[in-house]
Amino acid sequence: MVETTELNDLFYQAGTLMLVGMAFVYAFLMITILVIQTIITPLGKKYGQVTQIQPTTTNVLKSGEPSPQIIAAISAAIKEHRSK
Repeated sequence: MVETTELNDLFYQAGTLMLVGMAFVYAFLMITILVIQTIITPLGKKYGQVTQIQPTTTNVLKSGEPSPQIIAAISAAIKEHRSK
């Protein structure tokens, strides 16, 4: 049977390993974020032309119902699915 002191040592080692692992992951992510920011910032200044994206029209009528084209597409898809 496992003695209490051995079990306590195992829990202590497990907790230490968990904390070291979490610290390593946190440090790795922070370094990754800093490296990406230092690379992206100069590139953003050099190639920073922002293009305006035109908003697309929605396929919903003002009454809140879908447009007839959407209804036709869904109906065709359902018919195709049921024919299989």
